[in-house]
Amino acid sequence: MMYTDKVMDHFMNPRNVGEIENADGVGEVGNVKCGDIMRIYLKVNNDVIEDVKFKTFGCGSAIAASSVATELIMGMTIEEALKLTNKQVIEALGGLPPVKVHCSVLAEQALKAAIYDYATKNNLTYAGLEGYDPSEADDDHHDVVDIDF
Repeated sequence: MMYTDKVMDHFMNPRNVGEIENADGVGEVGNVKCGDIMRIYLKVNNDVIEDVKFKTFGCGSAIAASSVATELIMGMTIEEALKLTNKQVIEALGGLPPVKVHCSVLAEQALKAAIYDYATKNNLTYAGLEGYDPSEADDDHHDVVDIDF
């Protein structure tokens, strides 16, 4: 299995690792099938993501996907960040092996869960969250899990 230089760079030197104390939104998703667990923390100011951190327990692709996703959404508005797709994560990494595409889906889902948490805490609604329920976000092999890091 070949990884792009960008995947290797984000795996070996991940950006925005850690957690944000008193984060405005926290999203956690896990994939029981492969054991990847991703948590994303958001700091939001005037609807703009001014800080984002992640903690990922998983393979190199999951760590790289988390890292690049945080870079992509930094400075975006909530509405813009909600439009981030796993395909954009894959493109930003220069590609992922087919067997690792689910890692990019996990990054998209963790971000959406964090935004959902922020919106719920602040009684806000966003078009990109209509009908979204993180407890039902188990798109075939993705399950929300509760694990302490």
